[in-house]
Amino acid sequence: MAVSKCARLSGPLIQELLNSVDNFLFDCDGVIWRGDQAIPGAPEVINLLKKNGKRVFFVTNNSTKTREMYAEKMTKLGFQAKTEEVFGTAYCSAVFLKHIANLDGKVYLIGGNALSKEFQKVGIQTVGSGPDPVFGGQSDWADVPLDPEVKAVVVGFDEHFSYMKLTKALKYLDNANCLFVGTNTDTRLPLEGGRAVPGTGCLVRAVETAAQRKAQIIGKPSHFMFDCVVSEYGIDPARTVMVGDRLDTDILLGSNCGLKTLLTLTGVCHLDEATAHQESHCPERTGMVPDYYVETIADLLPALQG
Repeated sequence: MAVSKCARLSGPLIQELLNSVDNFLFDCDGVIWRGDQAIPGAPEVINLLKKNGKRVFFVTNNSTKTREMYAEKMTKLGFQAKTEEVFGTAYCSAVFLKHIANLDGKVYLIGGNALSKEFQKVGIQTVGSGPDPVFGGQSDWADVPLDPEVKAVVVGFDEHFSYMKLTKALKYLDNANCLFVGTNTDTRLPLEGGRAVPGTGCLVRAVETAAQRKAQIIGKPSHFMFDCVVSEYGIDPARTVMVGDRLDTDILLGSNCGLKTLLTLTGVCHLDEATAHQESHCPERTGMVPDYYVETIADLLPALQG
């Protein structure tokens, strides 16, 4: 389809796209739902895509939910979704440690229960979850005891992030053989009404700064998220579209992996940001320019219903 980048997806162009792909990767928050409410028309789009023979997967940087938790939420919101169609950073981090890094030991985890549960499923033990208040003085912090079986530090979203956790992560990572993994680098979590809270990327950067090491990042725009889907389903990148609301994660992932990309304007990013990247002619920014955009994925409904 010879169209310019950042083209509005409407009319006959929608059917052309549908005919050119077999697989859809969807981000979740801001794309198919906001908070606990489905984007109007989103369940119908997902369900009709499947009815029309398309394969649908859900690819999210959120590490606070297991695959089962995501599938349960989707079912409640009216989506036809299976657990094995969900690829979150909690699950993909477990896959990386078990099957790519071949980890033989425990994980010091800065993160929540979802990460711990996904690790447990593949036989990886974790330490460090929950509150860890500081005690004593600097000498006590520097000499805090470590678990000798810990062979990796993993940083995900952790509402209990603390100075003591940062100190322990630093000490574990002083060992050059200790793996260092971050679930994602999203710096802000957008909320309703234009509000935001710090995201996992802030915690990853803090540990990187303290340890003077760079983390292996699992989440979008890292290629590994797509690799996980390919390894399990063998999908063809040329016949796949990534649908998301963030240019620096969703759209960049699609560009990095040779996928078609579709930006929906129901979430974080605005169209003027995409056009600014396009007009910059900067190689580092053009990867964040989507092939297409829609106001909402509900714009696909007429073509799917026809």
